Amino acid sequence: MARLVEDVKALEDLARQIRIDVVKTIHQAGDGHPGPALSITDILVALYFATMRIDPQDPSWPDRDRFVLSKGHGCVALYAVLARRGFFSPDLLPSLRSLGSILQGHPDMNKTPGLDATTGSLGHGISIGLGMAIAARLQGRDYSVFVLTGDGELEEGIVWEAAISARTLDAGKLIAIVDFNHFQSGSALEANKGLLPILPKWQAFGWHCQEIDGHDIEQILEAIRIAQAETNAPSMILAHTIKGKGVPFMEGNNSWHKRVLTDADLSDALAALGGSRQ
Repeated sequence: MARLVEDVKALEDLARQIRIDVVKTIHQAGDGHPGPALSITDILVALYFATMRIDPQDPSWPDRDRFVLSKGHGCVALYAVLARRGFFSPDLLPSLRSLGSILQGHPDMNKTPGLDATTGSLGHGISIGLGMAIAARLQGRDYSVFVLTGDGELEEGIVWEAAISARTLDAGKLIAIVDFNHFQSGSALEANKGLLPILPKWQAFGWHCQEIDGHDIEQILEAIRIAQAETNAPSMILAHTIKGKGVPFMEGNNSWHKRVLTDADLSDALAALGGSRQ
């Protein structure tokens, strides 16, 4: 069940709706990470509505493609995508971070339909995805495994241990997408001089690498297509993004990493996104 939506304009409209869901959900819930969620929205829409083989009526379908949100704090966007894709009702979005809710502050696969991994402690997504890719090979299945990681998250050593292992094991079904929005929670990414440049490091580890505009749906879809065609080496897509994308007063403003919108903020954000409070 792939390519639910064929038209790029329709996917862009869906991404706008997801951004509306993100800002409304965080405002209603009184908690969340708007900046990191908005930067990954276009990537998630391209994956869930035009790429991945999934079945909302059968979330545990053995041959489904897998997705791991390694940067778990961006989960509000993923929850909105899962809701709009039919895994659960969008009416549940305002319950974010509430006691007893299926929508926790970081992804919990035991609570939320459609999740393939529990994440939150940064750095573990590539390792989890590698295990899934190897499991597919051992079981004779043909699914792809997508891992979306943050750029600051690459400071975790376990990322590079997994990167070495993935190439050694020729995990061609593993596709990592790096949300390169140039910020980590406390500072600009450039403050860590040892991390940049990113792309040559993955190339040195033997991965098949591409570099794209992470807000251009066509580029995202083409990069995924090329990555899925690579059957031996694991693939990395470096997606240049803007933290807070779509909401002008949030774009590139790291104070919105974790912050709640006031009533006035919400009005301004919805005006920019063409949404309403209803």
